[in-house]
Parts: sequence; C-alpha cells; structure tokens
Amino acid sequence: MRPIAAPHHATPRHAPPPRLLLRGECAINASSSPPAVELSGITKRFPGVVANHDIHIAVRKGTVHAIVGENGAGKSTLMKTLYGMHKPDEGTIAVDGEEVSFHSPADAIARGLGMVHQHFMLADNLTVLENVVLGAEKLYGIGAKARAKIKEISDAYTLGVRPDVLVEDLGVADRQRVEILKVLYRGARTLILDEPTAVLVPQEVEALFDNLRELKAEGLTVIFISHKLGEVLSVADDITVIRRGTTVGSVVPSEVTARQLAEMMVGSELPSPETRESTVTEVPMLQVERVTLTTQNAEDGARTVLDDITFTIRKGEVLGLAGVEGNGQTELIDALIGTRKPDDGTILLGEEDITGWPTRRRREGGVGYIPEDRHRHGLLLEAPLWENRILGHVTERPNTKGKGGFWLDLKGARADTERIVAEYDVRTPGIEVTAASLSGGNQQKLIVGREMSHRPRLLIAAHPTRGVDVGAQAQIWDQIREARREGLAVLLISADLDELIGLSDTLRVIYRGRLVADADPATITPEELGSAMTGAATGHLEHPAEEGAAR
Repeated sequence: MRPIAAPHHATPRHAPPPRLLLRGECAINASSSPPAVELSGITKRFPGVVANHDIHIAVRKGTVHAIVGENGAGKSTLMKTLYGMHKPDEGTIAVDGEEVSFHSPADAIARGLGMVHQHFMLADNLTVLENVVLGAEKLYGIGAKARAKIKEISDAYTLGVRPDVLVEDLGVADRQRVEILKVLYRGARTLILDEPTAVLVPQEVEALFDNLRELKAEGLTVIFISHKLGEVLSVADDITVIRRGTTVGSVVPSEVTARQLAEMMVGSELPSPETRESTVTEVPMLQVERVTLTTQNAEDGARTVLDDITFTIRKGEVLGLAGVEGNGQTELIDALIGTRKPDDGTILLGEEDITGWPTRRRREGGVGYIPEDRHRHGLLLEAPLWENRILGHVTERPNTKGKGGFWLDLKGARADTERIVAEYDVRTPGIEVTAASLSGGNQQKLIVGREMSHRPRLLIAAHPTRGVDVGAQAQIWDQIREARREGLAVLLISADLDELIGLSDTLRVIYRGRLVADADPATITPEELGSAMTGAATGHLEHPAEEGAAR
C-alpha cells in the first residue's frame, strides 16, 4: 500500500507534520472488527466533471469520523454515493465488512445507514410527525405509537421536537433537529451528518457533541462533515481530508492543528473574520423604529414575534444580530425586505420611509439580500446559473435594456454571470448548468456575487457563510469588508458567533422577538454572547475583566 501524501506546502514550518495513514488503515487498530463503512477506490463522474476519483476511507465502528474539504471537493457527492443516491462508476462499498451495492436510499437505510442532508428533505405542508413517519409507516404506524416513539427519541437526545407543528412554521435549526430525529426513528446505526452544527450556538453545539459521544459509546457510528475545523478537532476520532475530488490524507486529531487541516484542504492558512479598522460614519442608512409584528397560527393563536424593535445601522457599519433560531430573526428580515407588513412602527432607508414599499421597489432602492435558506429563497435549482443571476434584479442592469429597463437583456445577464463565476470563484463547468448541480458553497458564492454586483446601500446577510469552506469564507468576508469600506450598511445574522464578533461593529441580541442585550465585539466572548442568546443575560454585556477595570 502506498501512503496518501499531502501537498508539499500543506504543513507550516513551525509545526510538526500530521501523521498520514495508509489507504484503508484505521487511525487506531484496537478493534479487530471490520469497519462500519469502507469505501475503496470510489470514482464518480458526471458530464464534464469528475466529482470523486479513487476515494479510500475506512470508518471504524463506534467512532466519529470527520470528512473535511473545500466546497466542490466532492464530499456531498461521496456521501450521496454511500447513501445510494448515486451509483459509483468505479470502486466498492462495504458495510460491516460485507460488500454492498445500493440502488436507492431505501437499500442504505435497510443496512442501517441514515443521512441528514445539508439541505433538508422535508415537506413544508406536512406536520413534523407526518414528515418523520413518511416512508416508514410500517415501523410504528402513523398514530399514537409513532407519536410516543418520536417523543421518546426527542426527549432522549434533547431535540425539543413538537410532533404537530407544520414544518413550514419551523426555523432552520428546528428543521435540522427533525431531520436528525427522522434518522434515529428509522434505527440508523451509522449516521451521516452534513454540516450539523451550522445553525447552533456554542452551548447547543456542545450538547450535540455530548449526545454524539453517548451514542458512540453505545456503538453508534457517525460520519461528520463540517467546515468548522475547531469542532472537527474536538469531536472526531479520525479525520479524512478530501481535495479536488480525491483523498488527500487521514489524520488523528491529536496530531494535527486547525491551521494544518486548512492548508491540507485549500492550500492556504485558516482565514479570520477579524475586522481591525473602523469605517462607521455618522450617516444613518437603516432606521427601524418601534416595529411590532404579530402572527397567527393554529397551535399558538396570536403571537407577537417582533416586539418594539428599534435600531439604527449607519453607512459603513456592520450590525451583528445574535439569537437562537426562531426568536424573530426571520420575521425581522421579512419586515425589512417587504414580504410581511409590520403591525406598527416605521422603517427608513436613508431618508425615505419604506414601510409601505413593495419588495421590488426596496430591491431597486438598494436593498441586497443573502437569504438564510438558499434553496427556498435564493435560487431556482432547476434553472441555469445565468437565470439565477437575474433573480431579484429583473428590472435592473445588466439584466435589462431599453428605456425604463423594460426588456430583458439575456446577453448582458449571461456575460455578467461569467464575470461573477470568475470573480467569486464559483466552480462550475459553465453558466448553462443548473444551480442544483453546484455544491452548496458554490451556490452561496453565486448568490453573494449576484447581490454585491448591484452595489446595495443596505445588505441583509443571513448566515452568509453557512455551509461554505474556509477558502470561500475568506472570499465572502473580504467582499463584505470591501463594500463596508465603500459605505455599505450591513445587517449580519449568523449562527457562527466567531463570524458575528469578528465582522461586526455593533452587536445586538434578539430573544423572543425583543432586542434584549447589546455588546462590544472587541470585548465579548462567544460563550458570553451565547449565554445572552438563551435569555440568561440582558442589558449591556461586558467582559468581567472589563467591569473590574472600570471599577
């Protein structure tokens, strides 16, 4: 067997090189049992691209095995192949030492595999219970027995799942918990988790990791895909790095650093969201004054989801909004972009009252929007990239021509899509392929490129780097910083607290529809911010050391 060598520049001179393992070699050979999953020589081709080439991974039973790599590296394709959604062109898959051939996810589920996709596979118009039992009606029926099993799993793993809520009424974090419950409900022994911590605050991440450790102790195996290298190092037993569709190497977490992993993945150092210079002016760009919004649903009746919200974002300022999913962030975005009308309050863009403006007029007036769920609100997945470039900007150049922008300019839109692909490093065979054919991170880069191309005055960025690798993160952060220097006002909503603290000039915390706390990004820690997000702290947040110094 030959070793899988990392690129010659992958290891910094100041640190010892990580120990690379041989193909198929387990990180710890303490167990003589066959691997839970073994992929040998997996190759998968699509028209115009080789997504996976000669992949070798052995996942030991009862471990957390992390798979890391940049966007477009082939991680999702590989997991879909393992899960029976694709048929490999070359190579073999073995489960518990037995070679298998999956023709569909049903075959994989029957062999004890379960997958939680980065983009959720849920029916919005069904309840949580209906989504969980769909396709698994024979296990526990569709009534009381199924409800009891869902409650048992939810309580055991602290998922907080409510069986009778419509999925369309759930935030992103709750949807993810439903997906995890679906997998456990079907009795999976090997879980494939694609970016499972993207929407969680630090306390929730640690709780999830505690659960994974408990499941691991009971013999469960977890394949953990993540771009958060610090988390990978804290929870994984083994790590495999994939780059440009092939295996770069396997390492033991205790023998590698986040910086080394980043260099193995993308050939550069781990980026930092830190913003050193201030560009904040005294000119207000967005003023939200006493905005209140009430919603109605069958379960809760009338509920106030935004309660007397007031804040100002000035030109050149990034205001970071921290909060556990479902505390009013989505409704605030809806009010700002015009898809929901507040019951009370006013919204000013510059000096204009836009409270009554329709969404298109707000977009034309300079409101850019990176949505929290790119599949539901940011893209037409079955449309080519150049058509997706037009979305949200159908009346604006270069998508239109003629007096008043009445005629679509398809040539102009195509040319500008080519520019965005090059400038934002969107990895694609061409602009005629569908958005669905891109990896999640490349879809995100296309959206960011589209929104920044219209030089907005206000950018609403909801989880702008969710599900993207460290290289793409750096690009998106740089674009936000550059636009900020030119006077862009940014409302940044993110579950990545390091990103919030690093990019923001001002921090506010939203809890149950109210702004309950504010903090200085220069002194607050992720743990302190996470505590405020759960309602444990209010008012102006200061680091204890700062308070002592002040006294």
